[in-house]
Amino acid sequence: MPKPFHKLREQLLRAGVAPRHVRRYLGELADHLADLRTEEVGAGRSAADAESAALARLGSMDDLAKEMIKQRHFQSWCARAPWAMFGLAPALFLAAAWVVALFILWSGWKIFLPGAETPFGTGHFRLFDLANIYFQFGKAIYFFAPILVGWGMVVLAIRQRMQAVWPAVGLILIAVIGGASEVHAGRTAVPGGFGHIRMDFVLAPSVQGGYPYGLVHAAILLSFMVAPYVVWRLQQAVSRSA
Repeated sequence: MPKPFHKLREQLLRAGVAPRHVRRYLGELADHLADLRTEEVGAGRSAADAESAALARLGSMDDLAKEMIKQRHFQSWCARAPWAMFGLAPALFLAAAWVVALFILWSGWKIFLPGAETPFGTGHFRLFDLANIYFQFGKAIYFFAPILVGWGMVVLAIRQRMQAVWPAVGLILIAVIGGASEVHAGRTAVPGGFGHIRMDFVLAPSVQGGYPYGLVHAAILLSFMVAPYVVWRLQQAVSRSA
């Protein structure tokens, strides 16, 4: 890709054009530039002069960007509805992951501990027992779902060159939800709910061991979520200074 197109690519992404449309547009421009370059070489210009003349005939990068940006149907959903892409959609994905995790907890309780009062702390399984693997798989989904959803938002933000405001709102929202969530399961402790399992969200975090557990949990989740974004920004800073 010619060097001027790198600047054009960044300009289009920052303006909200969807990455797939940016790739197609730059591919078409590259093909057109190659045709213009061939014409200039055929007219007797040197390679360097042909490149300059071809770029001049193609138009300025600002004009090329404006032609694409003004067509609103090329805008990504991150630009059209950032509240949905960084608020509603992540919350729905997290809810879906937690439904799967709670189903694993409920089904494992029925299969491996059918007579137990609660599935928590009542099974004495060896490390590689099927029951232990089954329960640990569900637990991993439950605990890592907020981080994975957060990383998905970070990838979207990086690909779209989003300003940090909406991604930050989404990451904080998911971190708070993840930190405030509590799962209770027990035939006596949870008489209602789905299969004696209930999920609560404690907005005023309970204190365990002398510290606000929910708040600390949310802060830990948030630190893991933003790590890829911080690494990317550091790489960008290094590349600009090089």
